[in-house]
Amino acid sequence: MLVAALPDVDFVVEGAGAKFSVRAVGEVFAGKRPVQRQQLIYGVLNEKIATGEIHAVTMALYTPDEWSSAEN
Repeated sequence: MLVAALPDVDFVVEGAGAKFSVRAVGEVFAGKRPVQRQQLIYGVLNEKIATGEIHAVTMALYTPDEWSSAEN
């Protein structure tokens, strides 16, 4: 779902059942505050959250430059 909605973002999704963690790296996050970044992801997942298929999501959302700095 996330890749289809945000194809220029690199995702790593882990989890099971209804609890997931999402790490995403993409230019789409540039210039956005953390809440705005999360809103992009929640916008894609809201339908599954509403049905209970997804209960909890932990997010780490980076621009490519931020991710580069975080790796070092």
